[in-house]
Amino acid sequence: MNNTIIKQFLFLVASLALMSSHAIAQNSYPNKPIKFIVPYPPGGPLDTVARLTGQLVSQRLGQPVIIDNKPGAGGNLGADVVAKSAADGYTILMGAVATHAINPTLYKKMPYDAAKDFAPITLLVSTPNVLVVNSSVKARTVIELITLAKREPGKLNFGSGSNGSAGHLAGELFKSMAVIDMTHVPYKGSAPALQDLLAGQIQLMFDNLASAMPQIKAGKLNALAVTTTKRSAFAPDLPTMAESGGAALAGFDVSTWFGVFAPAGTPKEIIAVLNQEFNRAIRLSEVKEKLDGMGAEAIGTTPEAFAVYIKTEASKYADVIKKSGAQVD
Repeated sequence: MNNTIIKQFLFLVASLALMSSHAIAQNSYPNKPIKFIVPYPPGGPLDTVARLTGQLVSQRLGQPVIIDNKPGAGGNLGADVVAKSAADGYTILMGAVATHAINPTLYKKMPYDAAKDFAPITLLVSTPNVLVVNSSVKARTVIELITLAKREPGKLNFGSGSNGSAGHLAGELFKSMAVIDMTHVPYKGSAPALQDLLAGQIQLMFDNLASAMPQIKAGKLNALAVTTTKRSAFAPDLPTMAESGGAALAGFDVSTWFGVFAPAGTPKEIIAVLNQEFNRAIRLSEVKEKLDGMGAEAIGTTPEAFAVYIKTEASKYADVIKKSGAQVD
């Protein structure tokens, strides 16, 4: 054999070996339980969606998908666990707008690189936030709430699921645009924040519609507006912040989304399996029915489309954070 033939032969052998290893990885995955990290406490919408879809994916793949709640640092603690895990598809993350679009700018120091340390799998769910107030608050519109806040500066407390959550950022943006003074009270998840709101420990919060909808329907909280630029199909009677708050809040736009991530470097074949199964789960009629009841929209995307979306969101929130002056040490 001359050198050219030898090189061609070796290239063919290497290519076949690579194809074989990929096929083995795809055909044998998964062969043990998958740990699904949720970076917030049990009971919130993100946790609910993770458990709902995780169970269905488990049934399809024939291996347990184990939910592991690791709350703390605005979602950064749990996300960091996945960022530093083996890139083998056995540790994945239910990430959110906070962990991948807000926190990288909001926090002075981050334990992970949101853009480089993860492989996006799919954008699962999107839901608008809604401004809700305790029934004792004497405001039935955003304008009335602004008037109250200006009359009693610093006396209104707004809660959120964590520092860096969409609810936190919505409150900071509201303060900045309306030129009012309120105090932020962060919690370890939206569920405990909502409980304190119901109990009157805090006066208002920007919760995601999925979480707040049951309390709104029950008449236990007063909903003033949704935080997106358009009204929500799940609550069409609720005005937007701009509609209810006037010209000062023109362009107000904050929403919550959840998506699945794997550590960077996870084989594309495994990403494809997870993408297919999570997208299938989120589009099942029984799942969409439950999401509709929560005021959440089932989406499901390609990994590539999700990556582009994250970049757009990160850029948007970086601008919002700069304008609002919000910062977490």
